[in-house]
Amino acid sequence: MSSERSRKAERIRQIMATEGDSVERNARGFNEGRYESVARLEDYDAYKDRARAIKADAIERLPELIERVRETVEENGGTVYVAEDAADANRYVRELARERAAETVVKSKSMTTEEIDLNEALAAEGCDVWETDLGEFVLQVADEAPSHLVAPAIHQSRAEIAALFNEYFDPDTELETAEELTAFAREYLGERIEDADIGVTGANFVTADTGTMALVTSEGNARKTVAVPDTHVAVAGVEKIIPTFEDLQPFVELIARSGTGQDITSYVSLFSPPVSTPPVDFDDDGPIADDSADREFHLVLLDNGRMDMREDDQLRETLYCIRCGACSNSCANFQSVGGHAFGGETYSGGIATGWEAGVHGQESADEFNDLCTGCSRCVNQCPVKIDIPWINTVVRDRRNRGAEDGRLDFLVEGLTPDEEPAGMDLQKRFFGNFATLSKLGSATAPVSNWVADTLPSRLAMERVLGIDRRRDLPEFDRETFVEWFRNRDVPRPVDADYHAVVYPDLYTNYIRTDRGKATVRTLEALGVAVDVPDVASSGRAPLSQGMIATAEDHAREVSADLEPYLEAGYDVVAVEPSDLAMFRGEYERLLDERRYRALAERSYEVFEYIYGLLENGVDPAPLGHASDGDGAGSALAYHSHCQQRTLELEAYTTNVLERLGYDVLESDVECCGMAGSFGYKREYYDLSVDVGERLGEQFEAPDTADRTVVASGTSCLEQLDGLLARQPRHPISLVEPDGSE
Repeated sequence: MSSERSRKAERIRQIMATEGDSVERNARGFNEGRYESVARLEDYDAYKDRARAIKADAIERLPELIERVRETVEENGGTVYVAEDAADANRYVRELARERAAETVVKSKSMTTEEIDLNEALAAEGCDVWETDLGEFVLQVADEAPSHLVAPAIHQSRAEIAALFNEYFDPDTELETAEELTAFAREYLGERIEDADIGVTGANFVTADTGTMALVTSEGNARKTVAVPDTHVAVAGVEKIIPTFEDLQPFVELIARSGTGQDITSYVSLFSPPVSTPPVDFDDDGPIADDSADREFHLVLLDNGRMDMREDDQLRETLYCIRCGACSNSCANFQSVGGHAFGGETYSGGIATGWEAGVHGQESADEFNDLCTGCSRCVNQCPVKIDIPWINTVVRDRRNRGAEDGRLDFLVEGLTPDEEPAGMDLQKRFFGNFATLSKLGSATAPVSNWVADTLPSRLAMERVLGIDRRRDLPEFDRETFVEWFRNRDVPRPVDADYHAVVYPDLYTNYIRTDRGKATVRTLEALGVAVDVPDVASSGRAPLSQGMIATAEDHAREVSADLEPYLEAGYDVVAVEPSDLAMFRGEYERLLDERRYRALAERSYEVFEYIYGLLENGVDPAPLGHASDGDGAGSALAYHSHCQQRTLELEAYTTNVLERLGYDVLESDVECCGMAGSFGYKREYYDLSVDVGERLGEQFEAPDTADRTVVASGTSCLEQLDGLLARQPRHPISLVEPDGSE
């Protein structure tokens, strides 16, 4: 396992060094464009709701819709073939090429044909196959796989493409500028299109009621691929079918905005084939209509595991995907390494785990699955609202259990933490059971902290557990947050209007107890009757390692521990946003609906709760203000936690701080890169730091260098502490009242 971690670490370092700059520039550019574009779209969330509903309905009715497509396309004079798998699809297209004596085949961009390796199959038939999408053409010349669902050559710079073309084609005049490269490719591929016998496209959507193919592209090559040859073959996964032509509307509004940040792409082409126009022929004077030729159309609908995914409750949502790439663009890890690291045999980015497990098998997803940290930044960016982190967690759980076919019921009734797979990776078991480690570390502190930080211990942890020796380890407090609360001699408010439980998450209880204490003092100063019960950890740690049964066990314990307080009218206040995200998000999958609703509806992030108190007329005077001068200036640089932003809660922290006189500048970096245990792991340490340096650079820039740095999440604080010369603070430390007991 140590050698495997070294291999992964080296591969990631190599990709960051050779492709990272181009990937980061392009992916972040797409992501920033998406923010701007969706802000201009009225009813953006309503469009997403409608798009999801359409996809959910289509997948539910898929067998029926496949037959409806067959009817409509055949009524139009076309042919529909439903291919069971990649070999079946390739056999059909190869036989078609053989019957047509096809010498040249041109293709527009299609991830589905990448999935089945259609180019190789046609080449084996003796066909000269050419990609006509510029990015795909670059990769064909370079003999590389796509690095992005939408922008396949995202990892290549202009200079690299120029060097590639000059070496491969040896033009009379060396190509250099983007205009020269594009003009060369247009002319070169135009000649191949003129000679083509068959044109192959994918399909972004297929409408069942009219048999219409929708192609959403930024180049005109797809239309030429359809119009010029007399035979058009569209290869599409069965999940591309939607019920009606009218259902296209929300997807047309969403797909370009989500993928590249454009309000709409250059071309939205709708074909109800076979089109009535004759094929195009060419003579010395240019293109002419060949009225003597008949146009043929073949739609190959591909299963290749999709119908099994449809029956799999946990992978089913993957089929809602419209392949926009928003999950990739918004992913901090993808922004550093791209799809050649964060991807499998065909698909890349967050959603790739579901696709790879479904169409290529569990093993294909295993290689890159851990690059999804569960930060959840992709969740709000997905135009059909797929819970991508959950799909990644499920696949991780199945890998832990050694599910050879990727189809395993993981929520086994009565399964306990002790029944997690015996052969599971020791590193995952270690981090997944961090609650046990924390209890032991705290009980034996400060000796435990000293022993853990000795060189022999660090070397052993790196070798056995894969914990990178360069990462500072957390230090346990001897007195836990729960014990501190029990031991303090402070009278509780009498006849309080508000009662709250401060949830003692693992870090707040055992490591960062200061922020728990500050939260208690702050709430009590606002007149809240507070309790800090001894409660189980939320299950976030095991869930991040794919230990779903253990996380479910934790969820049940937390629910049982907090139920008496909820019944008594207490609110639950969480200091750590990732634990609140468990209560409001993942617990819906881990608990029955009654228990989930009871906790989710009464749980709050600490600043969300403080904001609510102030909005309801509670006097903020007792709180710490910017003018109090506690060592922090009034100017703050603030980074909110990933899951806090997914829950759309960061504004509460900013609002409260500004009410108290602080000048708050928020970061615009997607993620700090630490992501809990991820930043400790040897194989991912360099990637974690690379992601974190974007945030570090922003906070060291001239307009922020003198600001006090604050961050809401434990991981964020740890990462910033290692990156910056000045120590970051949790914002609760700024607002707690003066003095302490």
